Amino acid sequence: MLVMNEQMTLAILLAISAMFGLLDAFFGPASTSMIPKIVAKRQLQEANAVFQGADQVSFIIGPVLAGLAMETNGVSLSYIIATCLVIMSAFVIFPPFLKEAPVENNKHQSPIKDFKEGLSYVRKSSFLIMSILILITLNFFIFGSLQIAIPLLVDIHGGTPLHLSYMEVSLGTGMLIGTFILSKYTIKSKGKVALFGLIYCLIVFIIFSRLTHLSLLITLVFFIGLCMPFVFIPIFTAVQETTENRLMGRVMSIIFLAMNGFDPISYAIVSGLVSFDVSIHTILLSFGLTGLLIALFILYKAKSFQKAGSQMGE
Repeated sequence: MLVMNEQMTLAILLAISAMFGLLDAFFGPASTSMIPKIVAKRQLQEANAVFQGADQVSFIIGPVLAGLAMETNGVSLSYIIATCLVIMSAFVIFPPFLKEAPVENNKHQSPIKDFKEGLSYVRKSSFLIMSILILITLNFFIFGSLQIAIPLLVDIHGGTPLHLSYMEVSLGTGMLIGTFILSKYTIKSKGKVALFGLIYCLIVFIIFSRLTHLSLLITLVFFIGLCMPFVFIPIFTAVQETTENRLMGRVMSIIFLAMNGFDPISYAIVSGLVSFDVSIHTILLSFGLTGLLIALFILYKAKSFQKAGSQMGE
């Protein structure tokens, strides 16, 4: 309504964006925590893959629909369409429509004590700590830096908005295919797959940082996207298989903080370095090498992480 009546200001836009971020922080852990209460344990990996796959399809289709709406009838129509879709999705997941298992929590305590209990649970589990470190590495060094780097690389190498679309669609398509594979084939050694998925992703990312041809960059970003689901889906599944239902929301909130909380930090650091005239290729290379050192350290030190993941799969 503000856009339609030409009353939108930057301050209002920032406030609305902050509200979206706040609400998303509720939706992410809640939706992921609900999966183990809806499907059988043996279906968790498939359910997570389908869920994340649907998410990727939305990221591919959404910008296309928004672009068409803005081209034909302006920005306000795209907001109206988004509003209608969100209302529809809220209706579909209305609690009485879902066969959700009952809450297994007889404790009545303050939110602060709830958070402390979840944090204490995570700190006692070496598997969860290593999982969080892997997710931080993935999102800080790869995903976060890519979001800033892709438009910069397109501009530096003389690309057009079409090349930017190709790059983003290539990343999303790679992630979609990765989730499709995981929906069809069950992984037993979840810790090992997550760790090696991160290593392969970082190796491709380092190669990506050295290329200067847009066609090759579009191809490589596809393989980066392909590797990503092999990191976070096995971790999500392993956590859901082993965490008590009454603690699921708290643990998944910490997992989501590890995934999403470091993206904006990565944005800020990459943008800051670029503003000081540091080459984006140099930034990506240093991020990739640092992430790879962390992954190799986990591979060398955290043998129990790989074994724990294998035991969970069995």
